[in-house]
Amino acid sequence: MRPRLKMRLGDLLVQEGIITERQLQQALEDQRDNGRKLGVTLVDLGFITEQELLEFLARQLNIPFIELSERKIAEPVVNLLPEVQARRHRALVVEADDNEALVAMSDPADLSAVDAISQFLQPRLVKLAVAPDHELLEAFDNLYRRTKDIAQFASQLQTEYEHDEGVDITELSLEDEADDATVAKLLQSIFADAVQVRASDIHIEPDHRALRIRMRVDGVLQENVLKETTIASALVLRLKLMAGLDISEKRLPQDGRFNIKVRDHAIDVRMSTMPVQYGESCVMRLLDQSAGILELEQTGLPDHLLARVRQLIHKPYGMLIVTGPTGSGKTTTLYGVLNELNKAEKKIITVEDPVEYRLPRISQVQVNSKIGLSFSRVLRTTLRQDPDIIMVGEMRDSETVEIGLRGSITGHLVLTTLHTNDSITSALRLIDMGAAPYLVGAAVRGVLAQRLIRRVCEHCRVPTPVEAGDLAVLRKMDPTIASDGSGFMKGKGCRNCNHTGYKGRVGVFELLEINDEMINALRDANMREFAGAARTSPTYRPLAMAALDYAKQGVTSVDEVLFLAEMVEEEELQPTLTDTLELSDG
Repeated sequence: MRPRLKMRLGDLLVQEGIITERQLQQALEDQRDNGRKLGVTLVDLGFITEQELLEFLARQLNIPFIELSERKIAEPVVNLLPEVQARRHRALVVEADDNEALVAMSDPADLSAVDAISQFLQPRLVKLAVAPDHELLEAFDNLYRRTKDIAQFASQLQTEYEHDEGVDITELSLEDEADDATVAKLLQSIFADAVQVRASDIHIEPDHRALRIRMRVDGVLQENVLKETTIASALVLRLKLMAGLDISEKRLPQDGRFNIKVRDHAIDVRMSTMPVQYGESCVMRLLDQSAGILELEQTGLPDHLLARVRQLIHKPYGMLIVTGPTGSGKTTTLYGVLNELNKAEKKIITVEDPVEYRLPRISQVQVNSKIGLSFSRVLRTTLRQDPDIIMVGEMRDSETVEIGLRGSITGHLVLTTLHTNDSITSALRLIDMGAAPYLVGAAVRGVLAQRLIRRVCEHCRVPTPVEAGDLAVLRKMDPTIASDGSGFMKGKGCRNCNHTGYKGRVGVFELLEINDEMINALRDANMREFAGAARTSPTYRPLAMAALDYAKQGVTSVDEVLFLAEMVEEEELQPTLTDTLELSDG
């Protein structure tokens, strides 16, 4: 099928009164400079919306306009058109049988693209539909997964090993070029799939009768089970070589890192191996360096908290702690702060393990415990380097805490992280680690706690009533919530969210600014009084309340709010060491 417009697109849009002649001429001039298609140029200039343009094309060509998010598309149908061709021509096979194929395109008037697609789909008759470009791009990422390639290469690798009976699999992986190529292709497929679904971690876990490859997407693991168990050691071996680790050592854990490039994404991979019952478990954290460092405004901090954080970080001295569990985005927030503070007149030194992002003008030190280059040792030297601002990747031991706190009261701004669930317990944790309470009170200016909660999928979210028990908890948190539990959303599951009901994450924050009442409580080593003063501070708003705000807006679900509230409550209920000492003294 070769659709044709009776007139040129621009002239038709002017004739229909959708754009003016002047706008058309301006778009044509812009098009000559940038080389893009006229329709894209008109949308970019704001003369027409993408929706208006596509609906107009559908009417002129007498083809349907479809919403891809509303359709269930079978994987075999999609794979009739190879991914390379689909992405090149912005085309997706939506329906197909032996005689016909319905293909959605963002520009169905592109005759060369239509001809190329028809060649691939022969002998089927191609029928066209029009779909938004951004929906096509999302569909490519969701539907063209690498799971089939992963299974195929794993099977091929297993077959190669079976043909070499009696040969050590480790030696085979090192010496056999054909085998090495298969391992490389398998790993390429794994990394490509991880980048495509925006995974933060890859877990390779050997089991008795299966090899599990799990990817953490939006904080939740997704599992791919392979029956080829004997290939696990070859995969880990190749990864160890890439990370420069000792391939002969399988009895002890090892850590390393390497860089790869996947689909124009520069990925920094932090790798950890650990001996387990059936081999070695390997976990890799993926950091997309091509995304760049976020500005502070892009970290997700609400405007009212952003203004208060800015006040804290522009003070000449004191300590700001960013806290939260592993994977909560602490480092991203700290780098956003550093990005804002990174001026020619400021000397900034960071002490990190590892250095995750490279920043110009900033002296970044990589901790190396193997040679005695610990946080505390580097931090002592850092204070003699005349810094204005110091960033300590993590407060791990009492000596680092002591040096960091004293540095923050002697004219330095100290930024650091802790692994706690909320802001109140962070100040108490420093004391548990051996810091003097009066020193914590004098040094700490604020504690920013953060968590990442999942966003409800925009494509399949529907209003959902809240169960009576959950509603009672929510109304206890916020009495203004409707008594019938209406106004909340939940994803029912669709192709865009891999049928999870969630897609993407959003940060929730709580900021505890240390005031005089809290300082006095710390000086008296009265932890209960400190916690009470913190909770009654007029500027303090708990994490769970911030999450509830998002639920009321339909951004997240009630389940995410309740899960976060339960986690934080459990942390608060755990007695600190200081509390225990107080009780025993009493």
